[in-house]
Amino acid sequence: MNFEAIKSIYAFEMARTRRTLLQSIVSPVITTSLYFIVFGAAIGSRMQEVQGVSYGAFIAPGLIMLTLLNQCIGNGSFGIYFPKFTGTIYEILSSPISMIEIVIGYVGAAATKGLIVGTIILVTASFFVDISIQHPFMMVLFFVLTAVTFSLFGFMIGIWAKDFEQLNLFPMLIVPPLVFLGGSFYSIDMLPPFWQTVSHFNPVLYLVSGFRWSFYEIADVSPLVSLVTVLGFLIVCLSITAWIFKTGYKLKN
Repeated sequence: MNFEAIKSIYAFEMARTRRTLLQSIVSPVITTSLYFIVFGAAIGSRMQEVQGVSYGAFIAPGLIMLTLLNQCIGNGSFGIYFPKFTGTIYEILSSPISMIEIVIGYVGAAATKGLIVGTIILVTASFFVDISIQHPFMMVLFFVLTAVTFSLFGFMIGIWAKDFEQLNLFPMLIVPPLVFLGGSFYSIDMLPPFWQTVSHFNPVLYLVSGFRWSFYEIADVSPLVSLVTVLGFLIVCLSITAWIFKTGYKLKN
């Protein structure tokens, strides 16, 4: 394992974050704080509790997950797309670095950025609502697995995208609706039976539900099912990434 190569890629990506603190850190924190203010004031005053938890505290895990997914996908996709755009990807591919080392460097940096922002959001949320973490180990496990999985997913998007429009397709048009319709701001028990069934086909539901369970022991689906879903998606992403590097899909042309 070429740890020096991993360290170089990781350090380069993290340095880019330090140069863009307003965009990378401050912006998502302010946006999430506005969610708490708007939803807490507008809806929280009319909906006091959801499943025995105050509405503001109930939506906190969903907002953290919304930020985490956007950050990980965005950082993971841009990290590998920019070398493709500038042509420096060929220097990486021609150097004595394996697929595993490239993935660990880029995905590790993207996941780290997402975890940093997610942690800041968690701390920020505690100033607005009373948050209690009933299962810290499961919370960290869901937190880290989600960050790694969707950073890898973003990495795949960055390889697939041929322009900035495709690069922003998933984080701008697909992920937010999935998160908003995945039980982030409500329990699916509030929905009619038909829409409850439809919601179970939304993969984000399992992420939000499992993450919320680690806080308050309330969930729309079993936390074990949520954990298996995240692990399954991670395995799929790893398999596709391995195929991309084996075939050179959109990397060697």
